[in-house]
Amino acid sequence: MPRYLIEVSHDDNKQACDEAIRVFKMTGSHFLTNADWGCLDDVHKAWITVDLDKKEEALLIVPPSFRQKARVITLNKYAFETVKESFKHHKT
Repeated sequence: MPRYLIEVSHDDNKQACDEAIRVFKMTGSHFLTNADWGCLDDVHKAWITVDLDKKEEALLIVPPSFRQKARVITLNKYAFETVKESFKHHKT
């Protein structure tokens, strides 16, 4: 099953942090308690990794008001023996 990293940003002020927590808590999203948050280090983003069938499903984990700011990244791992083969899909 594909693995995705979901990154959600919010503005870098206390009000925005409080609002992000409020919205995630209000929506009952498991993102709130399962994500890693960078706010304490002034990186106002949260990250969570999920295993889902489709990339589009990842956005459904994010509350609607944060979906526009969310980024979903498909993750993969490379085997040492096949890393050169793995990069053949790159155009340059």
